[in-house]
Order: sequence, then C-alpha cells, then structure tokens
Amino acid sequence: MSVPIYLDYNATTPIAPEVTEEMLPYILTYFGNPSSSYAIGCHNKEAIEKARMRVAGLLGAKPEEIIFTSGGTESNNYAIRGAVLANQDKGKHIITSQVEHPVVTEVCSYLEKQGYEITQLPVDSYGKVNLEDVEKAIRPDTVLISIMHANNEVGTIQPVKEIGEIAKKHSVLFHTDAAQSVGKIETDVNKLGIDMLSVAGHKLYAPKGIGALYIRDGVRLENLIFGAVQEQGLRPGTENVPYIVALGKACELATDNFETSKMHLYQMRQRLLNGFIMKCQTTIKLNADLKNCLPNTLSIAFDKVDAHTLVSLVSQKVFSQQAQPVMPIRLRFLQY
Repeated sequence: MSVPIYLDYNATTPIAPEVTEEMLPYILTYFGNPSSSYAIGCHNKEAIEKARMRVAGLLGAKPEEIIFTSGGTESNNYAIRGAVLANQDKGKHIITSQVEHPVVTEVCSYLEKQGYEITQLPVDSYGKVNLEDVEKAIRPDTVLISIMHANNEVGTIQPVKEIGEIAKKHSVLFHTDAAQSVGKIETDVNKLGIDMLSVAGHKLYAPKGIGALYIRDGVRLENLIFGAVQEQGLRPGTENVPYIVALGKACELATDNFETSKMHLYQMRQRLLNGFIMKCQTTIKLNADLKNCLPNTLSIAFDKVDAHTLVSLVSQKVFSQQAQPVMPIRLRFLQY
C-alpha cells in the first residue's frame, strides 16, 4: 500500500473543491463587515443570507430558523443550555441516552451540578434507544429530550421521528445532534418533528470551525453570548463570512447530490465489508444493524484481535512506506 486510505469521515471530511472555490473570494476580496451599511458589507450580508437559505433547504426549515455557530459543539451547547435555562419555570429534568457524544454528556454533567436531574436512557446491543423507555422517562418536570440522530461510532440511527412524536405529545422540547447524519440521510426537521437540530460543517465537506443550529419558530433559548444583534441577537459577534458561505455551499451540494451520494456510500460500505469477509481469516462481528445505519459507516469487530494493537500496526505500516508525512489511516475497530 503506497498511498494511505483515510476512512474516518465521521471524524472529519476534506473540504470539497466547490466549497473552496466559493469561499475564496470572501477571504481574498470581500472583506467587509456584514453589519456595515456600505456596499462591500451589504454584499457579504447577502452572501450570509444565501448560505442560510441553502442550509435551511437541506433541513426543510425556514431560513429564519437557522443561526450560524462555530460548529457542532457550540450548537449542542446552545441548544441544551439555552433551552433549559429559558424554561426553568417548567422544571429541571433532562432526558438523553448513554451513547451521546461527549459534547452532550459533558453539558449534561455541568447542568447536573447546577441542580438539574439527568436521565440517561440505556440502549440495545446496536446502540439504539427503546421508545418505551423514552416515554416512561418523561415526568411533569421534564424540559428537554436530547437524543443524537445517528451514532458517530457504530452508525446506528435512532428512531428520531417517533421520539419527536412522543416529545410533542407531552409538550417537551426535543433536540437532536445531527452532526453525523446531515447530508447522509434525510434530516427534514418537519418530517422528524424536531425542535432543535445541530449541524457540524466539517462533517459534510465544509471547513472546521463552522456549524449551524436549527431552532423551530417559537422555541425560546436563553442567550449564552451577549453583544450586538447578529444572528437575531442569539449569536452576536461579527460573522465568519467565508466559512458561512462554505457551509451554505456544502449544504447545497448535499441537497443536489443526495440520492446519488447515498447510493455510492452504500456501495462503498458493502465493498469494504465484502473485502474484509474475503480476506480476513477470523470471525467478523457487525456492531450495527446495516439496515438501520448510516450509509457511510461500517463498525466491525475481529475475533481475538486487540483493537489498539491493530490500529497501531496499520499506522506504523503507513508511515514506514511514506517518504513524506501523510495523513494516517484512522479506523474504528472495536474488540469483543
């Protein structure tokens, strides 16, 4: 193997060439402040609103329901903390799951120290929550349910639509971390019944350091940052125009190529799995139900193989065959 193959697109993706091309003028030429009234500022303001429409289009949302953030971490923090702080009068109980990303679990841990009570729902062997557990966990003082759309490790897709129906029935706000799912599977916020949804740009071919938060019209969030009136006053501060433009373009590409890309991902995943089955002289175990899994994600375990040793050996082989520093292969191998 002379050239390493990078397989961990759940960790991050490269920037698409079309995205780079669209954002470059806003780095090199259009440097104006979008909040200013002169021409170069107005041009940038229009670019932001165009990007907002593109993000909204991918999510089936209204443009005014989208605010731009620095990434998935900020979006999740804002959704969870902002929602519970704005609704303290209802209660201090939050429902989440045991397999959430640290960006959610750490926020919940912080809130727990502030007097909130957190219920972490168990999951099955594939990492999926049980709908009955969701409904049973709801109490009169439950203010928020936060369950990820799809798991970043094994790819399992949660029954988000059904959870949304349960949340609505009990008048509980519902947030989902969709960092892994946006652009790969359908994330129409109205079909799924979601009140808040987090987007991370670098998971769908935009740069690192840009994200978005969908907030359903009528949902109140407490401000976490204070300043001027940018992003409807919810996220004040001079906008990162080049990166916002980049995220908008990435979302447009995801919208335009959605079905083709999804089918390609399914085919590549099956090709990889077939290769493992043919080449490996050991038992292989799937860690997710491929019928309910992100199309780009394959999580497997090799019988009697230590995961950390395997990853170390693969990385050493890559570096030993390269004259120049390269991006190492990063695989997610789970041991059983």
